[in-house]
Amino acid sequence: MAGLGEHITAMVRSHASGDDSAFYAVALQIAAREAKQGHHTLAADIKKAVDASRQATPRSNVTKLAQPRGDLAELIQTSHPDISLRDLVVPLGLATQIKQVIAEQRQRKRLLDSGFSPVHRLLLEGPPGTGKTMTASVLAHELALPMHTVRLDALMSKYMGETASKLRLVFDEVETRRGVYLFDEFDALGADRAGNDVGEARRILNSFLVFLENAGPESLVVAATNHRAILDRALFRRFDLVLTYDRPDARQAVAVMRARLGSLVKGTSLAKLGEYCDGLSHADLVKAAEAAAKSALMRGDAQVDREDLVAALAARRSSSVG
Repeated sequence: MAGLGEHITAMVRSHASGDDSAFYAVALQIAAREAKQGHHTLAADIKKAVDASRQATPRSNVTKLAQPRGDLAELIQTSHPDISLRDLVVPLGLATQIKQVIAEQRQRKRLLDSGFSPVHRLLLEGPPGTGKTMTASVLAHELALPMHTVRLDALMSKYMGETASKLRLVFDEVETRRGVYLFDEFDALGADRAGNDVGEARRILNSFLVFLENAGPESLVVAATNHRAILDRALFRRFDLVLTYDRPDARQAVAVMRARLGSLVKGTSLAKLGEYCDGLSHADLVKAAEAAAKSALMRGDAQVDREDLVAALAARRSSSVG
């Protein structure tokens, strides 16, 4: 078994990289080493500390990194999401893919040491309000990483003419500062330009393709789009994984509203609300649930009843259609 010094070195490295699984694994190896040497009380204390730390919410210990400065301050907005995987309501197959991304990132050192790269370049596509941005937040939270949202509006307007050089700044940050980098409304950057502008826009897209292909596995690059059909085809093979989102079915819609309302709908029947949820996105359902909750609370009720939700869903559908 490796010496104590090697174990401590491994723990420091895993802590620095944010790899909780590796950190705990080494700690348990140390506990086993101490037990073998007859130090049973110390071994038990180490195991108890590991168990307690695993059960605690690790996000409270995440270092709040300073906001980017200089040009990056106008290109990247940093946040520390507090949205866990259990808060995300998506089909089972999609949830399984997201869990796999998280698992690979947690075990990235082991994969890299064996010659395999963890999934770290994701394209999320689907209608607005279906959970794409929320997924990026979940990845950041579950991996205890900051989320850096790239402001494509500033990139494509204020810096037009030097966008490619600013993109390089962003991807330099991807390489040097581990995190989740979200390119939201990505079609602004990745739309197919074949029939339109073949000048600056094409150079920007080509630069992005090169930067993305060369991006290392330490950070996750997440691009989200509402318009897959207009994306340049060359983009798809540069991403490790494409996740497709859709509006929730009746069961998922109820789950979304229950998750938002919590105890406010305890005992309230939400069966057969599907006809009122048809065509609504996750975001629409959350807003409808919030509207129903406010109506109930303002009239002095402690519970949201079915009629509150039906009325709020109908109003939301009417506004969405309009």
